Amino acid sequence: MDNQLIIEILLFIRQFINTVFPIFTWGLIIYILSSWLPALRESKFGQILGKIYEPILEPVRKLIPPLGGVLDLSPIILIIGLNLFRQGLNAIFAAIITALV
Repeated sequence: MDNQLIIEILLFIRQFINTVFPIFTWGLIIYILSSWLPALRESKFGQILGKIYEPILEPVRKLIPPLGGVLDLSPIILIIGLNLFRQGLNAIFAAIITALV
C-alpha cells in the first residue's frame, strides 16, 4: 500500500476523532447541566443523553464516589480523561505520520 494513502487515511481518522470528541464532551456538559433542570432531565432528550452518558459515568463514579453524597466529580474526571486520551491519540497519529513521510 502506498504511504500517501496510509497518511491520508490516518489524517482522516485523526480529523474524525478531533470532531467527535468535542461533540461528545459538549453533550456531556449539557447532560451535567440538565441535572439543574429536572424538566430537561426527564424529557425525551434528557433520557437519550442519560442512556448515552450514564453507562460511561458509572465506572468513574465507582472509582470516585460523590463527595459528601452530593458533589459528583465524575463528569469532570471523565472530561479530563477524554481530553488526555484524545491528545495521546493525536500524538500517536502524528508520530506515525512523521515516520511515514
